[in-house]
Amino acid sequence: MIIRNPKPWQNPRSPVTSKRLYFNRRHFIKSLIGTTLGATTLSLAGCETSNSEQAALKETLNQPKISPLSTNPKFASVNRPVTDEILAGSYNNFYEFGGNKSIWSKAQNLPTDNWQVEVTGLVKNPKTYDLDDIKKQFPIEERIYRFRCVEAWSMVLPWVGFPMKELIKAVEPTSQAKFVRFTSFYDKKVMPGPMFNFGDLPWPYTEGLRIEEMANELAFFAIGIYGEELPKQHGAPIRAVLPWKYGFKGAKSIVKVEFLAERPATYWNTLMPNEYGFIANVNPNVPHPRWSQATEKFISDGPDLSWEIKETQLYNGYQKYVAQLYQSEKT
Repeated sequence: MIIRNPKPWQNPRSPVTSKRLYFNRRHFIKSLIGTTLGATTLSLAGCETSNSEQAALKETLNQPKISPLSTNPKFASVNRPVTDEILAGSYNNFYEFGGNKSIWSKAQNLPTDNWQVEVTGLVKNPKTYDLDDIKKQFPIEERIYRFRCVEAWSMVLPWVGFPMKELIKAVEPTSQAKFVRFTSFYDKKVMPGPMFNFGDLPWPYTEGLRIEEMANELAFFAIGIYGEELPKQHGAPIRAVLPWKYGFKGAKSIVKVEFLAERPATYWNTLMPNEYGFIANVNPNVPHPRWSQATEKFISDGPDLSWEIKETQLYNGYQKYVAQLYQSEKT
């Protein structure tokens, strides 16, 4: 089959991270849990995986295609290769299913049938959407974005979804709406959470934005990745993608969007406000209390099957889109 205008992950000559980074057993990336919440580092120590595990992982990524699909030309590429699909699908934070990066198997317990997203609060047109509503009502497109974790590692991912500003137009927030809160699905029967002995955790996972951040051109709801519907480990069936912010701001498996007058409490900011701010923009000049943010580990297929150390860019390289939002405050 000839692929016309192939995507980066469809072209064997492109600089996309190779799948052998996963299937080479001697070099499979694993995560090490830090001494406190969120402090993870990458290691290329050997990690044996069985053939059945490899097959099971591939099956989780085998999702229905989203079509027809076009790539937004403004966000068709960045100056780094797209991360390989298998690697991106095997290295995830999803704390409802555990505190390490290898949650892809446990995440398959996420129930996604008959999914609905309630949009409520200070809006003129509250509505509950199912996935068919979303696909019909909003302009679905592909965007290739940088992804930067607060733990100082990064990827490049091809999301499929629609701009958040389109939801704003549909529900018409009132003038009193200054913030928005995203609430993730939670069911303790299938979501064991991380094995942190810090008492009760503030489930469900919530995150929030100022309404002008939600209205920014970059802010995106993803319903897919790599041209297919979202796998569960990526936060199926709908998640927030905010490429100028650290990844924990992108709530997964969203079931409610609320427009509010006051700033909402959010998961990590509630747990550790001195380490995880509400704004949480990528900024190389503002270190995390326990590590520098000046550089990041871009997971790639280099000569040593290792990561590349990159300089962190302010706002993750999206300064021209969002800098005006933060002219008068620390980021």
